[in-house]
Amino acid sequence: MKNFLIIISISILSFQAFSQNNGPYVIYNSKGKKVSYKKMIRQLAKQDMVFFGELHNNPISHWLQYEVTAELGKERDLVLGAEMIESDNQDELNDYLADNIDQKGLDTLARLWTNHKTDYKPLVDYAKENDLTFVASNIPRRFASIVNQNGFEELTRLTNEERGWIAPLPFPFDPELPRYQNILDMMAGHGTVNLVKAQASKDATMAHFILENWEEEKLFIHYNGAYHTGFHEGIVWYINEYKPGLEILTISTVEQADITKLAEEYKGEADFIICVDSNMTKTY
Repeated sequence: MKNFLIIISISILSFQAFSQNNGPYVIYNSKGKKVSYKKMIRQLAKQDMVFFGELHNNPISHWLQYEVTAELGKERDLVLGAEMIESDNQDELNDYLADNIDQKGLDTLARLWTNHKTDYKPLVDYAKENDLTFVASNIPRRFASIVNQNGFEELTRLTNEERGWIAPLPFPFDPELPRYQNILDMMAGHGTVNLVKAQASKDATMAHFILENWEEEKLFIHYNGAYHTGFHEGIVWYINEYKPGLEILTISTVEQADITKLAEEYKGEADFIICVDSNMTKTY
């Protein structure tokens, strides 16, 4: 009985904490107006592509990624893809999706993020259970590191096989994009333009493999860090450079101590902004 009372007390305190903010998260549109989950789903279902920008250690991001995907899967044929699996592991991922290897085999053969089991495996397994394509979209990390050290020119030294794991060279690059400039600002003079180029190599490669695997009449859902699609830059900028005219909506995740009103700095960051209570537990 004592343990039961403790559990009830904790539940009441948790409810009171959440009730002050009307729940652990609120969805806003780009102008900072509250939007219902159902309305967001209705609009997402009409698109060619949806980019779900997460905070990598935020559990609400990961929970909603699955919920949104499953909901959209009831209405549209889907193609899924993620930053969190690199393009040179596509064969291993395909083997897992086709039941040629099990999870242990995928863990051994592919370079998976440490939080794959809790945060991304449910999405991959959703694709597996529903016979969907899941795209390993990101540039191999070692190639982005090469760019960070020596610029785009080093990518021309890759083998033909290795070039198949990146966006075709040369790819467009605009160092004046605000989000790229912001990277240098955050480095406070310790970053170089090559750091921005490394970010661009990721964005360009993800855009390339998304377009290579997108099919008309299907909805492509891509999961990535919110910075990669914030303010419709990054991956979205490259998508529009490579194939303008697609119907695209973006989601970003932000954290605030008070989620009852969206902070000015986040307005316009995405078409839908998931504002999460900053007290929310992290996944790692």
